[in-house]
Amino acid sequence: MIEDLLPGEVMSSEAFDDSRPCALFLAEEAVISRSVEKRRREFTTARWCARDALGNLGYQPVPVLPGAKGAPIWPSGVVGSITHCAGYRAAVVARSGDITTLGIDAEPNKPLPSGILEVITAGEELRRVMDLLRRDPSVRWDRLLFSAKESVYKAWFPLAPLREPGLDFTEASITFDPVCGGFQALLLVEGPRLSDGVELKEFSGRWLVGRGLMITAIAVVAAPSVTGDTSGAPDVANASDAPIAFAADSAARTLPMATGDHHLSDRR
Repeated sequence: MIEDLLPGEVMSSEAFDDSRPCALFLAEEAVISRSVEKRRREFTTARWCARDALGNLGYQPVPVLPGAKGAPIWPSGVVGSITHCAGYRAAVVARSGDITTLGIDAEPNKPLPSGILEVITAGEELRRVMDLLRRDPSVRWDRLLFSAKESVYKAWFPLAPLREPGLDFTEASITFDPVCGGFQALLLVEGPRLSDGVELKEFSGRWLVGRGLMITAIAVVAAPSVTGDTSGAPDVANASDAPIAFAADSAARTLPMATGDHHLSDRR
């Protein structure tokens, strides 16, 4: 499903259950050593997806550990994102010379818990979402809004990892295209600066609904390099201890009234 939302430079892998055998590295095992079985399964399958996607970029298996605010640590020259919810796990990666940042999120196509929509909406978003729900109730636009904001945060975090506090749900305004399956996310605060010094003021993303799920994705294509950037070339020998590139698996935010561990479902 998710590959339909992303450009060809992005490698993806997804799973709809936890049947894939995946041996964890010792460092990964330590992360979930005290976790419940549900958490262990989703973490392990998400790492299988990450290694599968990295393999399509030419990388040998490496540990994918949580770093700052839960964001996964990728090999040098790689950007990526991970998501998991009930019945779905996925990872996407790309060479940083091709893609500046990635953000993905998956959710069940079900209503948000009571009270959450009012907490995460900004400006006219609530009115727009309620209008979409009236026009097409087969899509839970309230949950899709939440998902889009998660993808925005995951794409934003690697570009501004030191900003405190982090980007709030109400600091990005989402507008959906219900016909073409796209969305625009306007940042309502100062955006991060890209490598060429240009301020990133909005994100463009895509969404789809199917199999009882909804998925949102953002990929910011890198500006052409004038110096022949080779940062995307795999450095397998040093991949596990090279300088890291962060992309958000969960870069955790606290959502008032949300269930679970910081989020409606745990993404770390």
